[in-house]
Amino acid sequence: MDDLSSRLRDAGNALLGLRGALVAGEPWPLSDTWGTEPEADWGPREVLAHIDEMLPYWTEQLERVLAADVAAAVPFGRVATDPSRLSRIDENRRHPSGQLLDEIDIGIERTASFVDGLSTAQRERIGVHPSRGELTVEASIERFLVSHLDDHVEQLRSILTRDAED
Repeated sequence: MDDLSSRLRDAGNALLGLRGALVAGEPWPLSDTWGTEPEADWGPREVLAHIDEMLPYWTEQLERVLAADVAAAVPFGRVATDPSRLSRIDENRRHPSGQLLDEIDIGIERTASFVDGLSTAQRERIGVHPSRGELTVEASIERFLVSHLDDHVEQLRSILTRDAED
């Protein structure tokens, strides 16, 4: 898990390294279409709001998998259209970038500490995601936390580059 924890911290540091540009760009406009519709266009606040809500969400979901009866694969997770996900993003996107980044910083450390503390047996525990089916805790960390955070860092870099060129 050292690799996943290290990659998570690296992605977090890359994100937090964008703080200057993100804070300097305030006030970022809120997107009119920010949900899951094909024409959705997330700006920095929507991306940060999502990262802020997704780090604790997935960590708590995986803690739930680990806390359940070992004999059964545990249902966990959600899909992008989940109303509570969208509601939380809508609420959080109204906060300033600096505040969101402060909360994300705490979330990254909490999530990395969770990952650091996993045993081999815990990494191999199985959960059942509503659309992806059976996944180990380790595969879930890779998909829903590490790769996901990497993708959003690149998304923010792209937004910042696009806005700098305009």
